Amino acid sequence: MLTNVATVLAGLIGAGVIVMGVNAFRAPQAAAGFGIPDTPTEDRSFQAWLGVKAVRDIAAGVFILILVANGSPHLLGWFMLAATGIPVGDALIVLRSNGPKAAAYGVHGATAAVMLAISVLLLVG
Repeated sequence: MLTNVATVLAGLIGAGVIVMGVNAFRAPQAAAGFGIPDTPTEDRSFQAWLGVKAVRDIAAGVFILILVANGSPHLLGWFMLAATGIPVGDALIVLRSNGPKAAAYGVHGATAAVMLAISVLLLVG
């Protein structure tokens, strides 16, 4: 039962990350809300960097959905555990950039905690 819940949650995270990546292409100004102060969303160089991040997000989401569809909770659990490093790194970047602690801990830290919990449920279940 818990494995099924964790698998559904992993799928929702995968879909959410894909949506974030697509939004970065569609509306780069939305990136200002991810915690880095003075984000130059109108700058073409920044938009190029954001495109790289968007591709990373879309690919990571697709990887998760592939593993969900594969039906191997153990492999999905290991992938989710490894991918937990992404929101942890994002939180550290926000903190290093003197961004709001609410974004670092409330958005990125909470995402990492949920991904870690999903990993544990999938690996133990």
